[in-house]
Amino acid sequence: MGFRKKTNKNPPVLSHEFIIQNHADIVSCVAMVFLLGLMFEVTSKVAVLFITVQYNFTISANEGLSEESVVNHFHHGLKDLATIFFYMLVAIIIHAIIQEYVLDKINRKMHFSKTKHSKFNESGQLSAFYLFSFGWGTSILMSVVIEWTWCPVCPACRFQMKFYFISQMGYWLHALPEIYFQKTKKEDIPRQLVYISLYLVHIVGAYILNLNRLALVLLVLHCFIELLFHVSRLVYFSNEKRQTGFSIWAVLFVLGRLLTLSLSVLTVGFGLSNADQQGLDLANGNFNVLIVRITVLATICVTQAFMMWKFINFQLRRWREQAQAQPVKPKKLQAPKTKSKKDKANGVNGVSSNGADSPRAKKEKSS
Repeated sequence: MGFRKKTNKNPPVLSHEFIIQNHADIVSCVAMVFLLGLMFEVTSKVAVLFITVQYNFTISANEGLSEESVVNHFHHGLKDLATIFFYMLVAIIIHAIIQEYVLDKINRKMHFSKTKHSKFNESGQLSAFYLFSFGWGTSILMSVVIEWTWCPVCPACRFQMKFYFISQMGYWLHALPEIYFQKTKKEDIPRQLVYISLYLVHIVGAYILNLNRLALVLLVLHCFIELLFHVSRLVYFSNEKRQTGFSIWAVLFVLGRLLTLSLSVLTVGFGLSNADQQGLDLANGNFNVLIVRITVLATICVTQAFMMWKFINFQLRRWREQAQAQPVKPKKLQAPKTKSKKDKANGVNGVSSNGADSPRAKKEKSS
Protein backbone atom coordinates (compact mmCIF):
# COMPACT_ATOMS: atom_id res chain seq x y z
CA MET A 1 0.00 0.00 0.00
CA GLY A 2 1.51 3.32 -1.02
CA PHE A 3 1.33 6.45 1.07
CA ARG A 4 1.72 8.80 -1.89
CA LYS A 5 -0.98 9.40 -4.46
CA LYS A 6 -0.15 7.41 -7.58
CA THR A 7 -0.44 9.04 -10.99
CA ASN A 8 -1.31 7.42 -14.28
CA LYS A 9 2.26 7.80 -15.51
CA ASN A 10 4.71 5.11 -14.45
CA PRO A 11 8.14 6.72 -14.01
CA PRO A 12 11.28 4.63 -14.63
CA VAL A 13 12.45 2.55 -11.68
CA LEU A 14 14.96 4.35 -9.42
CA SER A 15 14.37 7.64 -11.21
CA HIS A 16 13.87 10.84 -9.20
CA GLU A 17 10.11 10.82 -9.76
CA PHE A 18 9.87 7.13 -8.81
CA ILE A 19 11.74 7.70 -5.52
CA ILE A 20 9.65 10.77 -4.66
CA GLN A 21 6.33 9.01 -5.33
CA ASN A 22 7.28 5.81 -3.48
CA HIS A 23 9.69 7.08 -0.82
CA ALA A 24 7.38 6.11 2.05
CA ASP A 25 7.10 2.53 0.75
CA ILE A 26 10.87 2.29 0.31
CA VAL A 27 11.55 3.61 3.81
CA SER A 28 8.92 1.25 5.26
CA CYS A 29 10.71 -1.71 3.71
CA VAL A 30 14.03 -0.56 5.20
CA ALA A 31 12.44 -0.21 8.64
CA MET A 32 10.87 -3.68 8.32
CA VAL A 33 14.33 -5.14 7.71
CA PHE A 34 15.44 -3.96 11.17
CA LEU A 35 12.25 -5.27 12.77
CA LEU A 36 12.62 -8.66 11.09
CA GLY A 37 16.20 -8.76 12.33
CA LEU A 38 14.89 -9.14 15.87
CA MET A 39 13.38 -12.53 14.96
CA PHE A 40 16.71 -14.21 14.19
CA GLU A 41 19.44 -14.80 16.71
CA VAL A 42 22.21 -14.01 14.24
CA THR A 43 20.94 -10.50 13.43
CA SER A 44 19.15 -9.67 16.69
CA LYS A 45 22.22 -8.11 18.28
CA VAL A 46 22.60 -5.70 15.38
CA ALA A 47 18.88 -4.93 15.14
CA VAL A 48 18.71 -4.10 18.84
CA LEU A 49 21.23 -1.30 18.31
CA PHE A 50 18.81 0.43 15.94
CA ILE A 51 15.51 -0.15 17.73
CA THR A 52 16.15 0.01 21.47
CA VAL A 53 17.79 2.72 23.58
CA GLN A 54 21.41 1.92 24.47
CA TYR A 55 23.78 2.57 27.41
CA ASN A 56 21.50 1.63 30.27
CA PHE A 57 22.66 1.00 33.83
CA THR A 58 20.93 0.67 37.18
CA ILE A 59 21.08 2.98 40.18
CA SER A 60 19.90 1.83 43.57
CA ALA A 61 18.23 4.59 45.54
CA ASN A 62 18.40 2.70 48.85
CA GLU A 63 20.88 -0.15 48.95
CA GLY A 64 19.83 -3.30 50.74
CA LEU A 65 16.11 -2.81 50.15
CA SER A 66 13.82 -4.55 47.69
CA GLU A 67 14.28 -4.56 43.93
CA GLU A 68 11.72 -1.78 43.53
CA SER A 69 14.36 0.74 44.59
CA VAL A 70 16.54 -0.12 41.57
CA VAL A 71 15.97 2.33 38.71
CA ASN A 72 17.27 2.13 35.13
CA HIS A 73 19.19 5.15 33.87
CA PHE A 74 20.89 5.91 30.57
CA HIS A 75 23.82 7.90 29.26
CA HIS A 76 24.84 8.74 25.70
CA GLY A 77 27.39 7.32 23.26
CA LEU A 78 28.13 6.59 19.61
CA LYS A 79 25.62 3.75 19.47
CA ASP A 80 22.86 6.34 19.74
CA LEU A 81 23.52 7.26 16.11
CA ALA A 82 22.03 3.92 15.01
CA THR A 83 18.92 4.49 17.14
CA ILE A 84 18.52 8.03 15.80
CA PHE A 85 18.77 6.71 12.24
CA PHE A 86 15.99 4.17 12.80
CA TYR A 87 13.61 6.70 14.32
CA MET A 88 14.42 9.10 11.50
CA LEU A 89 12.95 6.43 9.20
CA VAL A 90 9.90 6.19 11.47
CA ALA A 91 9.46 9.97 11.25
CA ILE A 92 9.51 9.81 7.43
CA ILE A 93 6.77 7.16 7.48
CA ILE A 94 4.59 9.13 9.92
CA HIS A 95 5.13 12.27 7.83
CA ALA A 96 3.84 10.48 4.73
CA ILE A 97 0.80 9.09 6.59
CA ILE A 98 -0.23 12.55 7.85
CA GLN A 99 0.32 14.04 4.40
CA GLU A 100 -1.66 11.40 2.52
CA TYR A 101 -4.57 10.75 4.84
CA VAL A 102 -5.09 14.17 6.45
CA LEU A 103 -3.50 17.13 4.68
CA ASP A 104 -4.06 16.05 1.07
CA LYS A 105 -7.75 15.44 1.72
CA ILE A 106 -8.16 18.90 3.23
CA ASN A 107 -6.26 20.48 0.33
CA ARG A 108 -8.59 18.88 -2.20
CA LYS A 109 -11.61 20.33 -0.39
CA MET A 110 -10.22 23.83 0.16
CA HIS A 111 -8.67 24.33 -3.32
CA PHE A 112 -5.68 26.32 -2.11
CA SER A 113 -3.28 28.10 -4.42
CA LYS A 114 0.25 26.71 -4.86
CA THR A 115 1.72 29.13 -2.30
CA LYS A 116 -0.96 28.43 0.30
CA HIS A 117 -0.76 24.72 -0.47
CA SER A 118 2.91 24.46 0.52
CA LYS A 119 2.46 26.66 3.61
CA PHE A 120 -0.60 24.68 4.69
CA ASN A 121 1.31 21.41 4.41
CA GLU A 122 4.23 22.84 6.39
CA SER A 123 2.01 24.17 9.17
CA GLY A 124 -0.02 20.97 9.26
CA GLN A 125 3.05 18.78 9.72
CA LEU A 126 4.65 21.08 12.30
CA SER A 127 1.39 21.47 14.24
CA ALA A 128 1.19 17.70 14.70
CA PHE A 129 4.84 17.52 15.74
CA TYR A 130 4.71 20.44 18.17
CA LEU A 131 1.50 19.14 19.73
CA PHE A 132 3.12 15.73 20.26
CA SER A 133 6.38 17.24 21.58
CA PHE A 134 4.59 19.63 23.94
CA GLY A 135 2.32 16.92 25.36
CA TRP A 136 5.12 14.38 25.76
CA GLY A 137 7.56 16.91 27.23
CA THR A 138 4.95 18.17 29.70
CA SER A 139 4.22 14.62 30.87
CA ILE A 140 7.96 14.04 31.47
CA LEU A 141 8.23 17.29 33.43
CA MET A 142 5.22 16.40 35.58
CA SER A 143 6.56 12.92 36.32
CA VAL A 144 10.15 13.80 37.24
CA VAL A 145 10.03 17.38 38.50
CA ILE A 146 9.55 16.17 42.08
CA GLU A 147 12.72 14.07 41.90
CA TRP A 148 14.85 16.86 40.46
CA THR A 149 17.04 18.98 42.67
CA TRP A 150 17.10 21.44 39.74
CA CYS A 151 20.71 20.69 38.92
CA PRO A 152 20.88 21.48 35.17
CA VAL A 153 23.64 18.92 34.49
CA CYS A 154 22.77 15.25 34.90
CA PRO A 155 24.94 12.63 33.13
CA ALA A 156 22.31 9.95 33.83
CA CYS A 157 18.70 10.29 32.68
CA ARG A 158 15.56 8.18 32.68
CA PHE A 159 14.30 6.25 29.67
CA GLN A 160 11.61 8.76 28.74
CA MET A 161 14.07 11.64 28.83
CA LYS A 162 16.60 9.95 26.56
CA PHE A 163 13.98 8.61 24.17
CA TYR A 164 12.46 12.10 23.95
CA PHE A 165 15.74 13.63 22.79
CA ILE A 166 16.43 10.77 20.37
CA SER A 167 12.99 11.30 18.84
CA GLN A 168 13.64 15.03 18.55
CA MET A 169 16.94 14.46 16.74
CA GLY A 170 15.37 11.82 14.52
CA TYR A 171 12.54 14.15 13.53
CA TRP A 172 14.75 17.09 12.59
CA LEU A 173 17.12 14.83 10.68
CA HIS A 174 14.17 13.46 8.72
CA ALA A 175 13.32 17.04 7.67
CA LEU A 176 16.48 17.11 5.50
CA PRO A 177 15.44 14.36 3.03
CA GLU A 178 11.85 15.68 3.16
CA ILE A 179 13.09 18.80 1.39
CA TYR A 180 13.81 16.54 -1.59
CA PHE A 181 10.74 14.32 -1.18
CA GLN A 182 8.31 17.25 -0.99
CA LYS A 183 9.85 19.09 -3.98
CA THR A 184 10.48 22.22 -1.95
CA LYS A 185 10.91 25.42 -3.94
CA LYS A 186 14.45 26.68 -4.32
CA GLU A 187 13.66 29.98 -2.61
CA ASP A 188 12.30 28.12 0.46
CA ILE A 189 15.24 25.72 0.85
CA PRO A 190 17.64 28.18 2.61
CA ARG A 191 14.97 29.14 5.15
CA GLN A 192 14.22 25.51 5.99
CA LEU A 193 17.90 24.59 6.22
CA VAL A 194 18.48 27.43 8.67
CA TYR A 195 15.80 26.46 11.18
CA ILE A 196 16.54 22.73 10.85
CA SER A 197 20.21 23.44 11.60
CA LEU A 198 19.29 25.60 14.60
CA TYR A 199 17.15 22.83 16.09
CA LEU A 200 19.84 20.19 15.57
CA VAL A 201 22.65 22.34 16.98
CA HIS A 202 20.75 23.16 20.17
CA ILE A 203 19.24 19.71 20.78
CA VAL A 204 22.43 17.79 19.99
CA GLY A 205 24.51 20.24 22.01
CA ALA A 206 22.26 19.92 25.06
CA TYR A 207 22.24 16.12 24.68
CA ILE A 208 26.04 15.83 24.52
CA LEU A 209 26.71 18.36 27.29
CA ASN A 210 24.11 16.67 29.55
CA LEU A 211 22.00 19.83 29.77
CA ASN A 212 18.90 17.73 29.15
CA ARG A 213 16.88 19.14 32.04
CA LEU A 214 17.30 22.76 30.99
CA ALA A 215 16.76 21.81 27.34
CA LEU A 216 13.53 19.96 28.16
CA VAL A 217 12.03 23.00 29.91
CA LEU A 218 13.01 25.32 27.05
CA LEU A 219 11.75 22.87 24.41
CA VAL A 220 8.34 22.55 26.06
CA LEU A 221 8.05 26.35 26.20
CA HIS A 222 9.17 26.75 22.60
CA CYS A 223 6.90 23.99 21.27
CA PHE A 224 3.84 25.59 22.88
CA ILE A 225 4.56 28.97 21.27
CA GLU A 226 5.26 27.45 17.85
CA LEU A 227 2.16 25.27 18.10
CA LEU A 228 0.05 28.39 18.61
CA PHE A 229 1.60 30.05 15.56
CA HIS A 230 1.03 27.15 13.16
CA VAL A 231 -2.50 26.51 14.41
CA SER A 232 -3.24 30.22 13.89
CA ARG A 233 -1.89 29.97 10.36
CA LEU A 234 -4.09 26.96 9.62
CA VAL A 235 -7.12 28.88 10.89
CA TYR A 236 -6.08 31.88 8.79
CA PHE A 237 -5.98 29.74 5.64
CA SER A 238 -9.54 28.58 6.27
CA ASN A 239 -10.78 32.13 6.95
CA GLU A 240 -8.51 35.12 6.37
CA LYS A 241 -10.54 37.30 8.73
CA ARG A 242 -9.52 35.22 11.75
CA GLN A 243 -6.18 36.71 12.84
CA THR A 244 -6.60 36.84 16.61
CA GLY A 245 -4.23 33.92 17.09
CA PHE A 246 -1.35 35.85 15.52
CA SER A 247 -1.76 38.68 18.05
CA ILE A 248 -1.69 36.25 20.98
CA TRP A 249 1.31 34.47 19.47
CA ALA A 250 3.19 37.76 19.03
CA VAL A 251 2.90 38.54 22.75
CA LEU A 252 3.85 35.01 23.83
CA PHE A 253 6.77 34.93 21.39
CA VAL A 254 8.40 37.99 22.96
CA LEU A 255 7.74 36.68 26.47
CA GLY A 256 9.15 33.30 25.47
CA ARG A 257 12.39 34.86 24.26
CA LEU A 258 12.79 36.81 27.50
CA LEU A 259 12.03 33.74 29.61
CA THR A 260 14.48 31.62 27.59
CA LEU A 261 17.27 34.15 28.09
CA SER A 262 16.50 34.49 31.79
CA LEU A 263 16.48 30.74 32.47
CA SER A 264 19.65 30.22 30.44
CA VAL A 265 21.60 32.98 32.19
CA LEU A 266 20.44 31.90 35.66
CA THR A 267 21.13 28.21 34.98
CA VAL A 268 24.35 28.30 32.97
CA GLY A 269 25.80 31.64 34.04
CA PHE A 270 25.10 31.45 37.77
CA GLY A 271 24.06 27.86 38.54
CA LEU A 272 26.91 26.01 36.85
CA SER A 273 29.55 28.53 37.92
CA ASN A 274 28.65 27.92 41.58
CA ALA A 275 28.24 24.14 41.26
CA ASP A 276 30.41 21.78 43.29
CA GLN A 277 31.62 19.79 40.28
CA GLN A 278 33.98 21.98 38.28
CA GLY A 279 36.40 21.02 35.52
CA LEU A 280 36.36 18.87 32.40
CA ASP A 281 35.72 15.16 32.97
CA LEU A 282 34.74 13.30 29.79
CA ALA A 283 34.43 9.94 31.57
CA ASN A 284 31.77 11.21 33.96
CA GLY A 285 30.16 13.57 31.45
CA ASN A 286 31.15 16.78 33.21
CA PHE A 287 31.76 19.78 30.91
CA ASN A 288 31.50 22.49 33.53
CA VAL A 289 34.34 24.75 32.42
CA LEU A 290 34.33 28.46 31.62
CA ILE A 291 34.81 28.13 27.85
CA VAL A 292 31.87 25.72 27.57
CA ARG A 293 29.59 27.94 29.64
CA ILE A 294 30.49 30.99 27.56
CA THR A 295 29.91 29.06 24.31
CA VAL A 296 26.51 27.80 25.47
CA LEU A 297 25.34 31.24 26.58
CA ALA A 298 26.67 32.92 23.41
CA THR A 299 24.88 30.37 21.21
CA ILE A 300 21.59 30.84 23.04
CA CYS A 301 21.83 34.66 22.99
CA VAL A 302 22.70 34.80 19.27
CA THR A 303 19.84 32.45 18.45
CA GLN A 304 17.31 34.46 20.45
CA ALA A 305 18.52 37.70 18.81
CA PHE A 306 18.19 36.09 15.37
CA MET A 307 14.66 34.92 16.16
CA MET A 308 13.66 38.40 17.35
CA TRP A 309 15.08 39.94 14.18
CA LYS A 310 13.06 37.52 12.04
CA PHE A 311 10.00 38.21 14.19
CA ILE A 312 10.27 41.98 13.73
CA ASN A 313 10.64 41.58 9.95
CA PHE A 314 7.62 39.27 9.88
CA GLN A 315 5.48 41.76 11.80
CA LEU A 316 6.53 44.68 9.57
CA ARG A 317 5.74 42.68 6.43
CA ARG A 318 2.39 41.64 7.87
CA TRP A 319 1.47 45.25 8.72
CA ARG A 320 2.40 46.40 5.22
CA GLU A 321 0.24 43.68 3.68
CA GLN A 322 -2.69 44.66 5.88
CA ALA A 323 -2.26 48.33 4.93
CA GLN A 324 -2.23 47.48 1.23
CA ALA A 325 -5.26 45.22 1.59
CA GLN A 326 -7.40 47.97 3.12
CA PRO A 327 -9.71 49.53 0.44
CA VAL A 328 -9.07 53.20 -0.34
CA LYS A 329 -12.14 55.36 0.28
CA PRO A 330 -13.17 57.12 -2.97
CA LYS A 331 -13.40 60.90 -2.86
CA LYS A 332 -16.91 62.32 -3.03
CA LEU A 333 -17.56 64.02 -6.35
CA GLN A 334 -19.14 67.46 -6.04
CA ALA A 335 -22.46 67.69 -7.87
CA PRO A 336 -22.73 70.55 -10.42
CA LYS A 337 -24.52 73.60 -9.12
CA THR A 338 -28.08 73.92 -10.44
CA LYS A 339 -29.54 77.34 -11.28
CA SER A 340 -32.13 78.71 -8.98
CA LYS A 341 -35.59 79.76 -10.17
CA LYS A 342 -34.57 83.44 -9.93
CA ASP A 343 -31.54 82.88 -12.18
CA LYS A 344 -33.68 81.04 -14.68
CA ALA A 345 -36.22 83.89 -14.73
CA ASN A 346 -33.49 86.47 -15.30
CA GLY A 347 -32.13 84.41 -18.13
CA VAL A 348 -35.51 84.30 -19.77
CA ASN A 349 -36.02 88.05 -19.37
CA GLY A 350 -32.71 88.80 -21.01
CA VAL A 351 -30.36 89.12 -18.02
CA SER A 352 -27.96 86.31 -17.17
CA SER A 353 -26.97 85.34 -13.64
CA ASN A 354 -23.69 87.26 -13.81
CA GLY A 355 -25.44 90.54 -14.86
CA ALA A 356 -24.68 90.32 -18.60
CA ASP A 357 -27.30 90.25 -21.33
CA SER A 358 -28.37 86.91 -22.51
CA PRO A 359 -28.06 85.94 -26.20
CA ARG A 360 -31.81 86.48 -26.65
CA ALA A 361 -31.65 90.05 -25.24
CA LYS A 362 -28.69 90.88 -27.46
CA LYS A 363 -30.66 89.74 -30.52
CA GLU A 364 -33.67 91.89 -29.60
CA LYS A 365 -31.47 95.01 -29.06
CA SER A 366 -29.75 94.59 -32.41
CA SER A 367 -33.11 94.35 -34.20
